[in-house]
Amino acid sequence: MQFKVTEEFTDQIQESIALRDDAQLEALLAELHFADIADIINELNLEEAVYIIKLLDTETTSEALLELDEDQRDRVLSALSPREIAGELEEMDTDDAADILNDLPDELAQEIIAEMQDEQHAEDIIELLRYDEDTAGGLMAKELVKVNENWTVTGCVSEMRAQAEYVTRVHSIYVIDNGGKLKGRLSLKDLLTSPENAPIKEVYIPKVDYVNVNTSAEEVSRIMRKYDLEAIPVVDELQRLVGRVTIDDIVDFITDEAEKDYQLASGISQDVEANDSIWELTRARLPWLILGLLGGIGAAQIMGGFEGLMKSHAILFLFTPLIAAMAGNVGVQSSAIIVQGIANDDLKGSVGKRLVKEILLAMLNGAILGILLFAYTFISKGSLATSIAISVSLFTVIIVAGFVGTFVPLFLHKRGIDPALATGPFITTSNDIFGILIYFMIARAIIGI
Repeated sequence: MQFKVTEEFTDQIQESIALRDDAQLEALLAELHFADIADIINELNLEEAVYIIKLLDTETTSEALLELDEDQRDRVLSALSPREIAGELEEMDTDDAADILNDLPDELAQEIIAEMQDEQHAEDIIELLRYDEDTAGGLMAKELVKVNENWTVTGCVSEMRAQAEYVTRVHSIYVIDNGGKLKGRLSLKDLLTSPENAPIKEVYIPKVDYVNVNTSAEEVSRIMRKYDLEAIPVVDELQRLVGRVTIDDIVDFITDEAEKDYQLASGISQDVEANDSIWELTRARLPWLILGLLGGIGAAQIMGGFEGLMKSHAILFLFTPLIAAMAGNVGVQSSAIIVQGIANDDLKGSVGKRLVKEILLAMLNGAILGILLFAYTFISKGSLATSIAISVSLFTVIIVAGFVGTFVPLFLHKRGIDPALATGPFITTSNDIFGILIYFMIARAIIGI
């Protein structure tokens, strides 16, 4: 049965900490998964959290630290000495340790590395810190199992046993030459069924998917999704095997990117969480709210230029929110589809063909909605010219909004800007303004005032 942190259980933990009853604490936490321990620590104050971290063995606490909320983890690490943090990092995979060090001040990170007893582990972490975090080099871990093509099956098995001790999960066995260059992968079945004295070069599979240390994280994600890979080897510029990216790293990356895109689409310009301070949340939200305010002022100015038209045909004013809302909705729909296609690398054909397709789709939707709106306005208001003006305006606005919603994310993507920006208030506000301007211009042209 899945464990759930209850208020009663948390009270027991806090009471044991207050009494300094270490035996009781260890008994309560002994059978729990490290992720459950992290959930408990998230509910404690800093002093209580640090007490738990210092009480339990580093094999458990190192895993729990990785599962903590970022803010809580930062607070806990700030309360530990460089030597204590070094002890925790030595139990982690190199990629996880590098991620934590990346979030710490440079001076503190250097002190922590200097405190590490395992020099090879420290060297591997230092190497990972040199890579951009959004590349294969920044995602990869150094822990893997590799064998030399010149080894025999017997020697290979012996070496694999030694290497596997330091690898949490063995997804694949990679084959290298004497220079460390990646040659292929080794099937466990082939290894077990081959003669003991057979050289690995006669057994391994030369075909293997791999990425370079400078390959973007998005491209690594795309390759692993396309070929259903649990892990992919990473090579340097000389084709030497230097690490591997595992599926859990890619899931974390995709989750982080999805959260960023969702916040951009919601009009939040920075990576924030609900528990952040009011000032941090305000800084993330205010720029887009100001944009919306300016857009509203612009729309008001446009409407002011058609004041005479609205005085003589007040019905036009009643449909202004509808036109603006439809423009925003269509623009967001179009941009959302394009952004999703870019993210999944599913967009086929040229930009021109994509724009033509979206315009044709917008024309169809606009025609259907325009006819429905014409029927409603003519039946309820009885004015043919006004009904035509409103429905034609809606038809035109939908086409323009579809074009803008398609073109803007494609343009941003070409310029290296996150296209998710186009699904937020930016596209909504711009389409609102365009929509209102088009609406009143068409109304003036048809009604003749």
